[in-house]
Amino acid sequence: MVRVLMVCTGNICRSPTAEVVLRTLAAHTAWAGRLEVDSAGTTGYHVGEPPDERSQAHAGRRGYELSALRARRLADADFSHYDWLLAMDRGHLMEMRQRCPPPLQGRLQLLLAFSARWPGQDVPDPYYGGASGFEAVLDRVEDGCRGFLAALGRP
Repeated sequence: MVRVLMVCTGNICRSPTAEVVLRTLAAHTAWAGRLEVDSAGTTGYHVGEPPDERSQAHAGRRGYELSALRARRLADADFSHYDWLLAMDRGHLMEMRQRCPPPLQGRLQLLLAFSARWPGQDVPDPYYGGASGFEAVLDRVEDGCRGFLAALGRP
């Protein structure tokens, strides 16, 4: 079992979207049943809340169901539990590096480090924008998750 944690700021837009996209894409590959995927936020602003309604609506149009998820904050134990902790942007990655024990730093990476179309870029925060921002998140997250699965290879 490979354990993956998606991380953004409040765990209501980008990281829950990435969690469900990766889980859904993996279900159609040799990784089905071999990948544990979760998400968390670097802050506790939205703990216990469902994903943003706009994230749910846009994801739903592409066949992704986010409504059952609830926001949680990144915990210190996550660094040892997860094999991969994938940040949505460089700010999240920097914060994770500051909190992560040195021997576990290799588990941290940007999601879009695995992207073919947006390699090494940030997944933009859609929270204060319009519909196009949520679509941009989905485009980038889908590409990054496909690249991540490809990088994992065959189980």
